[in-house]
Amino acid sequence: MNAIAPLPSLIPENAPFSREQRAWLNGFFSAYLGVTGETVGDESPEPAELEDFPWHDAALAMPERMELAREAKPERKLMAAMAQLDCGQCGYLCQTYAEAVWSGAEADMGRCVPGGKETQRKLKELVTALEGDRGTPAVAPVAKPGGVHGFSRDRPALATLVDAHPLNRPGSEKDVRHVVLDLSTTDVTYEAGDSLGVFARKNPQLVQAVLDRVGATGEEMVAFDGEALPLRQVLLSKVDIARPSDECMLFLATRAFNGEEALKLQALAEGKGPTELADADLLDLLHAFPSVSPSLPGLLKSLDRLQPRLYSIASSSKAHPREVHLTVSAVRWDNNERTRTGIGSCYLADFAKPGDVIPVFVQKSHGFAPPQDDNAPAIMIGPGTGIAPFRAFLEERESRGAKGRNWLFFGDQKRVTDFLYEDQILDWQRRGLIDRLDLAFSRDQAEKIYVQTRMGENAAELWTWLEEGAHFYVCGDAKRMAKDVEDTLLKIAAEHGGKSAAEARVWLDGLAKAGRYQRDVY
Repeated sequence: MNAIAPLPSLIPENAPFSREQRAWLNGFFSAYLGVTGETVGDESPEPAELEDFPWHDAALAMPERMELAREAKPERKLMAAMAQLDCGQCGYLCQTYAEAVWSGAEADMGRCVPGGKETQRKLKELVTALEGDRGTPAVAPVAKPGGVHGFSRDRPALATLVDAHPLNRPGSEKDVRHVVLDLSTTDVTYEAGDSLGVFARKNPQLVQAVLDRVGATGEEMVAFDGEALPLRQVLLSKVDIARPSDECMLFLATRAFNGEEALKLQALAEGKGPTELADADLLDLLHAFPSVSPSLPGLLKSLDRLQPRLYSIASSSKAHPREVHLTVSAVRWDNNERTRTGIGSCYLADFAKPGDVIPVFVQKSHGFAPPQDDNAPAIMIGPGTGIAPFRAFLEERESRGAKGRNWLFFGDQKRVTDFLYEDQILDWQRRGLIDRLDLAFSRDQAEKIYVQTRMGENAAELWTWLEEGAHFYVCGDAKRMAKDVEDTLLKIAAEHGGKSAAEARVWLDGLAKAGRYQRDVY
């Protein structure tokens, strides 16, 4: 009988990860690269077989993903319920979050911010339906946070807001900010391609309105996660009142003195009930059901924890040694006679002020980075705020003196108001850092033009660059832009590479496995 040696350590012991994170990363990269422990004996080890996750595509709707995972084992069904972005906001990847939920090591099913309630409800449905296959859930180890501050959501560092100035010109329909955070009092370091997790505080006007409705001042001391904290602080930064959990709705139903209101709240918790309240925040619910009189401890216990928001880093640490830059689109919309605000984006744009201290952490990228070979060409597709990591890539390549050619595709609504980082990009083009610049402003002409339109117009040259070893990057909306870009890339491979549809797909999969097709999508 042959003995199998342990997997080799691919992650250094001094890397900024916990022991559990290092173990998982070692396993992940070992499987990805086909690395195994050496076999003691005569037989040669067989390379690890990569598992196929056909549902791992953010462009697929939930029913499509669940159908693809219909015959999969339970933890893979849970994985199919995730948003498929591998964004890291939950503290895991889609696969490892699903495995942690299934094993019982993670009890919180509301961590997937992009998946929202759809993911949360599907996870609960699956866990309940598959409970008989689950066995005895593992007991989650109680681990004290360790390591350097700023490299884990459990141990954030404290950055200082320097500025959040608008990038759009007057007349734009958008409000995109260039956010600068000072890291000089921290040990935080980052690489181009990484993301920054931001622990935001909610709209103080919303919090005050909730306090007024429940008859509280906000100064009441409440028990929360083993601490005694002012109620206002808990509502501002600890719990999610913008997206009340199903448990919250059920709790409010128990505190409703009107039977009809209680039934409507119960229906909402099941994804039914009044359609106008489908996306209600806590204040909406409290106003819509005036007979509800919640107790503060019960209310706080029923709400999900507020998750950090992740943003692609828009700077190179070589160009800005003690700063980190973000490109953030402030999200605001009107509903039910109230202006709603995005939690992270409007915190940075409106509520946080220069000099404020903000808890942050670096989320390391999963292979999304400039080419290691400074001579390799890079093609970057980044419309709107998708420009963020490519600003970092170009700063990085300039700082390294990289000779590889750079081709940037950027698009937005109108050139005169929405050309983000225009002066810097045009200066890079004049100085030769950007060899090709293709712009697509959709509303500057009658016919809508997008980045994928420009790709099609330059298909032959794009194929030549790819044949010469170019790396292809995409950042932006997963369900529309990134899917359209991928479809265009497959079409180019078919028309200019002479490939069938199936061969084009195999070619693109090979490009991804070689690290030459990378996406940062949301």
